[in-house]
Amino acid sequence: MKTDIILAGVGGQGILSIASILGEAVLREGLFLKQAETHGMSQRGGAVVSHLRISDAAVAADLIPKGAADIILSVEPMEALRYLPFLSPEGYIVTNTTPFINVPNYPDVEKLMEEIRKQPRFVAIDADQMATEIGNKRASNMVMLGAAAPFIDIEPEKIEAGIESIFKRKGEEVVELNLKAFRAGYQFALKNR
Repeated sequence: MKTDIILAGVGGQGILSIASILGEAVLREGLFLKQAETHGMSQRGGAVVSHLRISDAAVAADLIPKGAADIILSVEPMEALRYLPFLSPEGYIVTNTTPFINVPNYPDVEKLMEEIRKQPRFVAIDADQMATEIGNKRASNMVMLGAAAPFIDIEPEKIEAGIESIFKRKGEEVVELNLKAFRAGYQFALKNR
């Protein structure tokens, strides 16, 4: 078992929370994990990327080579396309359709989505809208994690336990909100893959 995941987004969108939750889940599964992060100018809305390499055997390198990622999980569509060269021919793109417009020359969103739709395997979800409907737009990263979960070789219950562990210090209401967001994304992906 081996799953290589690129998490991509913009500072403040919860990429590092997703990475922490998956790290917790990996430990619960008794698997190996290597992780590398680039925070960019995350405080100013700069690009954030994390390479996660999950395996049932020791992992030597922490960076995912081009053409080898099983999943690109992007909380923002332009970032999904930025890392497209890393996607394996059998890999999945899981992206939020809501842009985070942080530059004046941000590309046309419909053109971005057109490129994503050209890929053989993708899930495109309006995670911001779904999270807002659930009760907190800030939980859009958990919607995205849920949408990627069907393609990760970790039991969803283990990921949910990771969510509980990471958010428990913020109280039961926050934990439940994030679990609800995760489950909504998961169900969406099962129906729309």
